[in-house]
Amino acid sequence: MDLFLQRLPEFAQNNIVLVAILVVLLVMLVAGEVGRLTRRYTAVSPMQLTQLINRDNALIVDVSAIADYQAGHILGAKHVAMSQFDPEHRELAKVKDLPVAVVCKTGQTAATACERLSKAGFSKVYWLDGGMQAWTGADLPLTRGKG
Repeated sequence: MDLFLQRLPEFAQNNIVLVAILVVLLVMLVAGEVGRLTRRYTAVSPMQLTQLINRDNALIVDVSAIADYQAGHILGAKHVAMSQFDPEHRELAKVKDLPVAVVCKTGQTAATACERLSKAGFSKVYWLDGGMQAWTGADLPLTRGKG
């Protein structure tokens, strides 16, 4: 171990690019974990989402593109285009204290919508981790069309 520690500075000097890459990766990892721990919404799996729907009558908001929504969505999901997504809308304000789960094709857009809902004072906000791809990957049912 002593030999390793003695040669570590020499290794770092000779491999500065590798050390820089290591530092960048560590910073990204720590930032991602801090972000995950400080977000104000909860990530759920497809199975956990079905429990929320069945037990708590969660409102499902799908912020996918309209073509993706019409190709297949969760039964009962309400489509809202992200460009028109407004957490302060009077219809959404009625359900501020109810569970609201947000989904999209991959989960990325839904995470942004969840953050906006949380900032608007929604107390029970859920995000389908992996989006509709995770839902279909779990062989859960979809409905097609305008819903």
